[in-house]
Formats: sequence, structure tokens, C-alpha cells
Amino acid sequence: ILSRFYLTLRQCTFTMSGRWNRSRLLPDLLPILVVEGRVLLPGVSMVVHVKDPKGVKLVETKVWNEDSWNGKYLGIIPKTKDDKLHHCGTAAAVIQAVARPRPFPHYVLLVVGLCRFHVNEIKQELPFFIAAITQIDFTQDPLPKEVKALADTFRELATELIELIDVHNYSAIKLKHHLFSVSDERLPDLFTSMVKSSFEEKLELLDAVSLSDRFKLAHPLLQRQIETLKLLGKASNTTFDPLAKDQSPLTKRRMVGHRELADLDGQDDAEDDIMELEQRLKAASLPEHALKAAQKELKRLKALPSQFPEHAVCRNYLDTILDLPWSTSTTDQLSIAKARECLDSEHYGLDKLKKRVVEYLAVRQLKNDLKGPILCFVGAPGVGKTSVGRSIAKTLGRKFHRISLGGTCDQSDIRGHRRTYIGSMPGRIIQGLKAVGTNNPVFLLDEVDKLHISHQGDPAAALLEVLDPEQNHTFTDHYLGIPFDLSQVMFLATANTMATIPPALLDRMEVIEVPGYTEEEKVQIALKHLLPKQLEQHGLTTGQLQIPPETMLEIAAGYTREAGVRCLEREIARLCRTVAVKIAESKQLQTPGIIVPITITPDMLKDMMGERKYEHEVSERLNRPGVAVGLAWTANGGEIMFVEATRMSGRGKLVLTGQLGDVMKESAQIALNWLRSNASMYNIVCDQPGTTDVHIHFPAGAVGKDGPSAGATIVTVLASLFSGRCTRSDTAMTGEVTLRGLVLPVGGIKEKVLAAHRAGIKHVILPQKNQKDMAELPEGPKNALKFTWVSSLEEVLLNAFDGGLKPVCKL
Repeated sequence: ILSRFYLTLRQCTFTMSGRWNRSRLLPDLLPILVVEGRVLLPGVSMVVHVKDPKGVKLVETKVWNEDSWNGKYLGIIPKTKDDKLHHCGTAAAVIQAVARPRPFPHYVLLVVGLCRFHVNEIKQELPFFIAAITQIDFTQDPLPKEVKALADTFRELATELIELIDVHNYSAIKLKHHLFSVSDERLPDLFTSMVKSSFEEKLELLDAVSLSDRFKLAHPLLQRQIETLKLLGKASNTTFDPLAKDQSPLTKRRMVGHRELADLDGQDDAEDDIMELEQRLKAASLPEHALKAAQKELKRLKALPSQFPEHAVCRNYLDTILDLPWSTSTTDQLSIAKARECLDSEHYGLDKLKKRVVEYLAVRQLKNDLKGPILCFVGAPGVGKTSVGRSIAKTLGRKFHRISLGGTCDQSDIRGHRRTYIGSMPGRIIQGLKAVGTNNPVFLLDEVDKLHISHQGDPAAALLEVLDPEQNHTFTDHYLGIPFDLSQVMFLATANTMATIPPALLDRMEVIEVPGYTEEEKVQIALKHLLPKQLEQHGLTTGQLQIPPETMLEIAAGYTREAGVRCLEREIARLCRTVAVKIAESKQLQTPGIIVPITITPDMLKDMMGERKYEHEVSERLNRPGVAVGLAWTANGGEIMFVEATRMSGRGKLVLTGQLGDVMKESAQIALNWLRSNASMYNIVCDQPGTTDVHIHFPAGAVGKDGPSAGATIVTVLASLFSGRCTRSDTAMTGEVTLRGLVLPVGGIKEKVLAAHRAGIKHVILPQKNQKDMAELPEGPKNALKFTWVSSLEEVLLNAFDGGLKPVCKL
């Protein structure tokens, strides 16, 4: 009672100072704000949380966007229990307004009641209520004798009520002093709002127009409150003294609250929030360590006033703990047949990846508490690494959440911020669990090879605990400060290359390479998945547009050159747009010239998509000595590379261009030295050192290149240059070389062979020890290409030239 009365007297200063007088007339039309379960009486302040759409629109239009609130009145009308607007309301002035963004955008208003009004008619319902009203209470001066007698009796009761609180309390003395400055007309409304009264009792007082009726209605409420306080005083001899040092924590918290009652949320709202948190805490099945932490934080929250900054920090922390799925999980779908059917329907190929998912399901059937696997899909862009993660989640019946790590340079993104910082929040792992609402989702860590180290830490190092099955069951986020079990989460990671992934992080993941597609595979993917998708996105049907397999093959071979299918999908979308334009124009012009379905033939592609972007130009570029075709691996898949060499008068220098790395420069030096040392064996005339410079160039100079696999190609280029013979136009090669002339195995064989097949190469020279990689090659390229396996440079030169470059003698 003390706090409510003190709040009213502090926040209603402008009504008591004469800035509003009931003799003033309200406007005929008044914007209406509807409140539920509460009644605002004249002369009383109230905090209103505006959350409904109409109320928010009203505040934005009439309050928030106004330069000044003076003279801006709202009508506060309570909603009855039968969900109807009450026929009477209270005109109110807005004292203060605050916008709150969380948990959803809303406003908090501090309003003061001015006078009663009667609702004649609702003139407008959207975007907010506007009503035609009539003011129904006015100032009576002087008061009749019988009303004055009622007012004196009521004032004596009010004085007795304040003295019952604590006669030695400074605030009570101050309130008692202010009581005699309150006009008689305000007394019933003020004390009815302060004492404990029901919603119906306040509505009855609101409807009372006569001041004598209001005194008669408020008198028993005040008398009831006085009797209650007397009973409480007998039951407890202690009184509330804000100056006492031996108060309980709850008493001290109330004492602080009394000094800060001007806060917009109010003490009652804060206590309601605490009660709500207590109920949620009882209903949540938290583990023991999380329950202790939550109870400790809730106890701390109770001791903090709602306007303190730490109050919001504690509240957000408790919300985070209670929102986490500590024991909520989904049931896995363990049918292997359905899993295969689901994966095959959404993805073409990817046999190794599908096999691993089926293996997980099989083991999961035998062992219920199996820890989630940590898989890393490595492959070129556009091969389906991210989409297959979503399909795996669908197959298992789990929730899916994607975390993009590309460009992440702050370890707090993974582990969260400590709560000592302003604006601290959990890491993206905990945020993801909170978003999906289960403790066994499928997490996709996208672009894990593009993490960066900065002064804010190393996010790759923070992932070590997340992706370690032996540690992640006690993963501790800096914000939470308590362990969370991640062992049931299935982590999937994607990367374009393993070269930029730290070794310690790579060691924690099971790497599954996702290779590029052959042109035949691209055609099947386009017909089964890409074309139906684009037809739907462009509003077309198979009855309007058809693309035969031979046309799709021409698009994949002539208009794209990639390991994945993204460019192919864009070209299909381009065809769909062209056809959509023709169909739309024919409908607008009502011309019957368009015959559907439109079937795209290979001959029509030139008119619809322009000239071919890519041609098989291998034979044209190999028509002179000093040129050979090498095979290279890149993050975007395999590529063919034309290596060129020439010689000129000079001082015996070896010039290398093409933005080469140190390893590739050493390979070029090794190749030149081997050929010089074995020149007599092949009857090759190498210029004497100090008289001729040799220049080796690798095209696409803007792209950095490095690695040892170009050694065999450089030897062939130099042999072609010094012998004056051209290499075979249908041959490409790869392999690392040594000074003794050995050809060592290299990586990325599958991607390199697919690149050779896309470029029209017919013959590939590969190291002998890479024969084991043949098992991973698709049947199409394996049958279309001729493979020569070599273990020495003599064999490379024997197969790289027409008729072979044979040694004439032995060293």
C-alpha cells in the first residue's frame, strides 16, 4: 500500500499542480487503448504494456512519433470478462513511453488518469480504435454538506491506514502530509487503486458518476484493508523499517524498491516475471548442475531491483538456461530402406556419403547411446555438400541447423561471450540448440576451411572441443558457464579444400571427399532435380517446356565447365526465362503462334543462349613444340593446364612465370637439371649453361599455383622444346619427379581425370602408384579414357610423343 501510494503521488505531479482541471472539456473523438484485467481511475498512474497490434499502432501514431505529448490524451477502456469493451473509460495523459524490442517489439507507457467519459459510439476500429465520447464527471465547488461529511470520514480512515504501516517511517510521515493536499474528489479513486480490490469493484467505482456514490463504494474497501493490516500486526510484532540493519533480504529488496518506484515496469511486473521464472524452473527437467546454477541466479535476481542493469542480465541468463533443450530430443528414424530411398530421391551419385549414413543407422540400431559422428564433406563448390546435410537430417528425422563459418575470426562466435561484457550472448552452438529445441539435431558447419585467426582469437581452436567426441559431452559455453552435452549432436562440416584446415581440427573429423560430376552425371542431375526445380520457380510446367537429354548434354559441355552444377542450373534458369517471355507475350498479344510444349533442341541453343562458351581447343594449342597439357587440382575441382616453354639467348637463367609457389619452382628446376643430365641419352642438344635462358610459363597468371604434380609435365615440355617435336594433342599428364627420374604418386586423381574428360582429352599419363585410385572413378570416364601408368620419366617421354621419344643410348 505504501509503495502504491508513494508511486501515485510522485508520478502524478502535473495533475496535482493544476495542469489538468476537470472543468476542462475533452475532445469529442478520442483514440482508445484497450487494457485487459485492469482499471485506470482518475488521478491514478498506471504502467501499461502495449503488445496488441492495434495498441502498438496507436502508440506509434499518436505518442511515439509526436514531438510533444502535452495535450495528447488517450482513452483507457478496460475489457470485460465477456471480451467486450466497457461502456465507460478514463481519459489519460502519457507521462513517459519506452520502446522494448524483446521478446517482441512493444511499448511500455506510464499514464495518469484525468477524468471519466462515456463511450457513445466506436467510430473507427482499424488501424486502432477511435470513439465518440462524452465527459461525465466535473469539478463540484463547493461540495454539498453530506458529501463533505463523507470526505472527512474517508480522510480519517486513510490517515489510520497510513499510520498502521509504520508511524516512525519517514515515507509514511511524508505520505500523511501529502494526504491533506489531495482534493476530496480524488480520494476514492486514489485509495481504491491502492488497496486490495477486485476487478469488478474497480469497474463499479469507475461507473459511479456521483462523488457520494464513489465515497460509499470506496469506504468498505478501505475499512477491509485496515482490518487486514490490524490482523497482520497482531500476527507479527515486527514492522517494516527501511533504516533497520537487521532486515531480511526480502525486506531489504522491498526497501530498495520503494526508493526506485518510478521505474516504468513497476515492482508488481518484476515480481510477476520472477513468479513466471520460478514456475518455468519447476516445470523444466534440468540436470542437477544446471538446476543449481539457475536457482542461484534466480535468488540473485530476486535481490535486484528491476531497473538495475544487472536485472536484465540475470533475466536473460535464466531465459537462456530455461530455453535450452537439456532433455528434449527427437526419435531417430532407423529404417535403412527408407533412408536409402530418401537419399536416392534427393541426390544423384554420392555413393560413399550415402554408404556412411546407412552405416550410422545400422550401428544406431544395435547401440542406442551411440555418439553422433563428425563428418567433413570436402569437394568443389556446387557438388551438393550443403544440401546433402539437410537431406541427412530429413532421413534421420532430426532438426537441421546450419552455421556459416566463412570469414569467422572471433572465437567468441563459437564459445560465446563472458557475462562480464555488455551485450554478452551465447555462442552460435548454444544459439543453434536454442533455435531447434532439441539436443540431438544435425548441425552443419559450413565453410569450415575459411576460418581466420585474429586478435580476437582462433575460432578453429574453439571448435576442437566441439568436434571432439571425447570432450563435447561437457562443452562449456563462456556465457552459460556450465557444461552442455553435445555428444548426441550429429556434426557435419563442409570445405572446399583440406589445405587450409588446421591439422588438429582435421584430425577430429572423418573426411569424406565429394568429387565433381561427369557430364553424363550432370545431365541426370539436371533432368531429375534442376529442371523440375527451375520450372516450378518460373511458373512453367513440363507441358510448356521440355529439354531432351542431348540438349542438356550440349549445355553442360558447351556452356559450363565446372565440377558442380551451379552454372548448369543458372543456364537452365536462363532458358526458362526465355521461354516464359515467349509464352507471356503470346498470351498478351493473343497470337496462336506459340506451340506448347516448347522442346529445346541443340540447334536452338545458339539463338537462345548465344555462342558456345567453351570449345575443345587442345589440338590447336599443341601444334608446335614446347607445349604440353598438365592436370591440376584446385578447390573448384580439377583443371587442365597448358604449360609452355621457350628459349632465347641469355646467361643461362631459368625464368618462371604464372604466379608459382616455391614447390612448383623447385619442380621446374629439377626437371631442367634432369633433362640436361640425360640429354645425351635422348640425343637432345641442350644449350650450354651461360648462353641460353629458358622461360617456362603457366597460363592464368592471376591464379596462384603450387604443388609438385607438374614435374612430369615440365620435363615433357622441355623435351619437346629441345627436341623440336610436338607432344600428342590428346594427352595430358601429372606426376611428381625426382632427380633420379622417378615418377611419384600425387593426389586429386579423380578430379584431374574428370577435368581431362571434360576437356576432350583421350589419353592420360598417371603415376604407377596411383592405380589404387581407379576404384573411385566413374564408369563413364574410366571407359572413355586410355590410362598409361608410369614409374619413370623414360616411360613418360615414351608415351607423351607420337612414336615416343626413345633413348638412343644408356648412361
